Amino acid sequence: MKYDITFEPRTLHFRQPAGTSRGVYTERKIWIVSAVDTFDSSRRGVGECAPLPKLSCDDLPDYEQRLAKACQMVATTGSTDIDEVRRYPSILFGLETALQHCRRGSWQLTDTAFARGEEGIPINGLIWMGSFDEMNARIEDKLKQGFSCIKLKIGAIDFDSELALLQKIRSRYGKQSIQLRVDANGAFAPCDAMKRLEALSRLGIHSIEQPIRAGQWSEMARLCRQTPLPIALDEELIGLNSKSEKAEMIDKVRPQYIVIKPSLHGGMQGTREWVAMADERNIGSWLTSALESNIGLNAIANLTADIYGDNISFPQGLGTGALFTDNIELGGCRLEIADCKLWAKNERKQ
Repeated sequence: MKYDITFEPRTLHFRQPAGTSRGVYTERKIWIVSAVDTFDSSRRGVGECAPLPKLSCDDLPDYEQRLAKACQMVATTGSTDIDEVRRYPSILFGLETALQHCRRGSWQLTDTAFARGEEGIPINGLIWMGSFDEMNARIEDKLKQGFSCIKLKIGAIDFDSELALLQKIRSRYGKQSIQLRVDANGAFAPCDAMKRLEALSRLGIHSIEQPIRAGQWSEMARLCRQTPLPIALDEELIGLNSKSEKAEMIDKVRPQYIVIKPSLHGGMQGTREWVAMADERNIGSWLTSALESNIGLNAIANLTADIYGDNISFPQGLGTGALFTDNIELGGCRLEIADCKLWAKNERKQ
């Protein structure tokens, strides 16, 4: 198949500022790609290219020019399996989504119970960075909603205050009731990391994402060998777009988990490679979104269900759909959170 592919920029606005260790997001720029089958113009698909500022390996000044070139290459060949495109994960993911949507003629991008609306995907309750009082209020809200897995982004306030928040949860809920995950986004210095990991482990933390900044493979490998609680790699995966690069890192560092964001870590194709490599080495994995609109979130959820099967029990990081005031509606499909799961409610075929 060959396609006519076009794109347009879009700016989304957050309901509330989203705090990370790299700053606070109030708006989100994305690019919507549209693919039309050149032999049947009724067959159309839409995808989302959403690089994260100062984080994605393809967050580049000439992003639109590279996107235009990738669209032309994929339109001509009808394939996204192109080395030049693999270098730009967010572009690859958007084009993969658009072509899959076009071929299936539906937002049901996979043949899974999730896509058919028969089963939801369990998700964690995400607590954004903020002041002590702000984070405490957000935690209380998630607990009231019934979440049994809470993920806190840490590194914005002093570590003792963050420990106090976690201790407050643990004083009310044991490990069997509430699973706690934390994401440091590389905020710890290597010299302090082990001491902080030990403090967190005493609170029964399930895992910590990226305790030190990416690129320090020897230090990260040492932490993963000696850590008192499981370490999950996230930013460490960014920019490793070939199988050989992925294998080199994962074999040297040997984490307990990897956390995969298709927009950052190689699109759908790269995500499947990461999961397969982890499985071969008895390393756990889960998928998360990266502040995409409903277009990207739906694609990631479909991919998650296709990779892990219809009966997912491990909470995924897919609870970002309600972040925007002007999110993009999917014709014929509505994403919603109910019973701490993400569901696809299908109204009609797109």
